[in-house]
Amino acid sequence: MSTRLLGELVSFLDALPEPRIVMDTDYRIVAANRAYVREFSGGQPIRGRTCYEVSHRFSVPCDQAGESCPLKQSLEARAPQRVLHLHHTPRGEEHVDVETTPILDDDGEVLYFVETMRVVRQASSRAAAQGLVGRSAAFVGMLQKVLRVANSMATVLLLGETGTGKELVARAIHEASPRSSGPFVAVDCAGMTESLFESELFGYEKGAFTGAAHRKQGLVEAASGGTLFLDEIGELPLTLQVRLLRLLETGTYRRVGGLEWLPADFRMVAATHRDLRAMVQAETFRRDLYFRINTFPLHTPALHERVEDIPLLATSLLERVDRIPGRHLSPSALAWLSGRRYAGNIRELRNLIERATLMADGDTIDLPHLMEIEDDLPEVWRVEEGGFQIGHVIDLERLEKDYLIWARKYFDGDLSALAAKLGISQRTLYRKLQVNHG
Repeated sequence: MSTRLLGELVSFLDALPEPRIVMDTDYRIVAANRAYVREFSGGQPIRGRTCYEVSHRFSVPCDQAGESCPLKQSLEARAPQRVLHLHHTPRGEEHVDVETTPILDDDGEVLYFVETMRVVRQASSRAAAQGLVGRSAAFVGMLQKVLRVANSMATVLLLGETGTGKELVARAIHEASPRSSGPFVAVDCAGMTESLFESELFGYEKGAFTGAAHRKQGLVEAASGGTLFLDEIGELPLTLQVRLLRLLETGTYRRVGGLEWLPADFRMVAATHRDLRAMVQAETFRRDLYFRINTFPLHTPALHERVEDIPLLATSLLERVDRIPGRHLSPSALAWLSGRRYAGNIRELRNLIERATLMADGDTIDLPHLMEIEDDLPEVWRVEEGGFQIGHVIDLERLEKDYLIWARKYFDGDLSALAAKLGISQRTLYRKLQVNHG
């Protein structure tokens, strides 16, 4: 490509709002548009430097440093490639969605690459007062899927243990979507009765029942133009699952007491900590509804899957819950928090930190502040990698449930085979797995 044509390409990129650079096949930056210079360079010269040195402070290409390299992938595929990276910026490290596009000559050979950078505003790799926080591989993998699905209208099913921040993930999907200017409406499906479900979701007309003194807008209508988040969808009784399926299939609904079918305009994100596939097998969750909401399943990692994020999360949670600004956790407190096992995940971590802030008087939250109330709690059993560790107090019902969860792994989730081995019915096995411990 001639110098003149390269100049024309840069002039074209300068008119675009997103940061972009042009690189040669040796990873060297040959040009950058104004948006990139403003967002990423920090006033430092970048022309002639390698992209991996500027973005990551690496001395070798990303793929040689344990990262995925979009330039290499783009060179091999002769097509655009997209990855999520942690990039150095003047503001510190940030999550950046990177798309690399090859520029080909008439013979199909790669001349240059254009790399487009989009800073992810929905998550932080540093301590933050709100939103998603993390930088571990498990977190980045989840965030990459969030960004992939956000621009579509696909129904997302968030799957993960309780307390893993599924509502925050749902909000991130909404905020990264074309519907971000519309409302985000959250619905807790747990404990929904038939009458409450219909009146809350669909609204009702004046005079529909005793006490209905005026027309009430339902949550489906409230979510129009935005996102409807159905939390704990696995708790819905079968009768309500039928009504939800009809809403999703037809895209219409009627207010309670109304005759007119109204159009629904929302993007749905659902969440559950239940094993919906097992519920389908046990006939406690409708198969057709399961496949209707399972367009894009997305796992929200538990804390034990992202242990390296615990100090970052703890610092962020301290900022969110502490009544005294500016305090910090000591290194020993952070080490202790990182070494614990959390049945309640981020929610349990938050509770521990909030309790500790109430026990501390100085500028530092230290280990004794965390353990002062923790020591008053009875020691209970817990499942560790490779087996069980038993404390002083044994909850036999809960122990049975976790043994069954542990055993299920060795049957690849096949409840039928596990039930046969245990000599019980599949329905009984499912009931034991669903024991609620509040």
